[in-house]
Amino acid sequence: MSAPASASARTTPEPKPSILKQSTAVWAIAFACVVAFMGIGLVDPILPAIAESLKASPTQTELLFTSYLAVTGVAMFFTSWVSSRLGAKRTLLIGLALIVVFALLAATSGDVWSIIGFRAGWGLGNALFISTALATIVGAASGGTASAIILYEAALGLGIAIGPLIGGLLGSVSWRGPFFGVTTLMAIAFIAIVLFLKGGATEKPTPTALSAPFRALGNPALGALAATALFYNIGFFVLLAYTPYPLGFGALGIGFTFFGWGVGLAITSVWVAPLLTARLRRTTVLRIALPLLALDLVAAAVVVRTPAALVVCVVVGGLVLGVLNTVLTESVMEATDLPRSVASSAYSGVRFLGGAVAPPVATLLADTIAPSAAYVFAAASVAVAFVVVVAARGALRRVDDGPEPARVEAEAIGAGEAI
Repeated sequence: MSAPASASARTTPEPKPSILKQSTAVWAIAFACVVAFMGIGLVDPILPAIAESLKASPTQTELLFTSYLAVTGVAMFFTSWVSSRLGAKRTLLIGLALIVVFALLAATSGDVWSIIGFRAGWGLGNALFISTALATIVGAASGGTASAIILYEAALGLGIAIGPLIGGLLGSVSWRGPFFGVTTLMAIAFIAIVLFLKGGATEKPTPTALSAPFRALGNPALGALAATALFYNIGFFVLLAYTPYPLGFGALGIGFTFFGWGVGLAITSVWVAPLLTARLRRTTVLRIALPLLALDLVAAAVVVRTPAALVVCVVVGGLVLGVLNTVLTESVMEATDLPRSVASSAYSGVRFLGGAVAPPVATLLADTIAPSAAYVFAAASVAVAFVVVVAARGALRRVDDGPEPARVEAEAIGAGEAI
């Protein structure tokens, strides 16, 4: 009689762990992630206000993105070396402290060039924090890697969604408001991690070589994905950073527009992308989504002088961007046998540099040629990303060698970093 019962016990599947049942330390990191990702879109609604208040040109205000993203990108190449020696908790805290200091300095600045410089320091803190946060959540979360990535992506999506909204609400009072808001929230996150993330909650890091991320780019698959992300991120940040100008809205109008963009991005990142990759190869999803994003940017070029239609393009773009963020990061994690921190540092460093180039080039093209030229430039860059994926299909074969689509675990694997 005992044999059947034993067999039944062996065949009864164990209940799947809930991603909501996490330690206080994991929730503290997730909260900090939300605030960190808010910083991406937080300044979006106040760009016109900063230009008006500080007598700055659109190109100068776009450098708020460029300095932030350029420093983030360069720093990303070295974050795995830093965190592997200092440990996750110290690296997280240093990153948060830098963000608090430089966001406060930006809030109290009196000219645009000072803010541009302080945004660079903010970018350094952001690189240290976000490069360590995912690995820390993966190490400390319950439910395995898949649940951890979904939790991280949920924090990312929430931060990206509410960042422009908070920026619009605070920015409607003063352009300094969003900077003070980030300072306060990041200070709370700093205290939470000090109190709740214990040293033993994360694995002891294995030191990595300073050259490891650069050598990692020599891997054909990782190199191809980094190149794809470089050109794709140009489209991403033209849509995000340039669009407030042709929209012509106030801070609240811009904030609500990009709140819709962020909600769409979050929904497709967390739910739609895993459904697609459970049924289609990852490279197939990339070959579908990249042309769709390029077409959306072409549509934005056509309707650039019609604000209502441009809002639709922004929201549709967010839906496609969510899928691409997820699938690209999943692909990076599957592409090589390299440590995830090294692969992530190399990939993120390259893609952030693409984002750094996009905003000022977009405004220069708009001023020199026409507002539509910025979106044509973005669409052409995304088309290049598509060509890279197609040309590198042999090198990317391993990316498609994951679990069978019918397996539950494949449906649970979430998505990746936006920034």
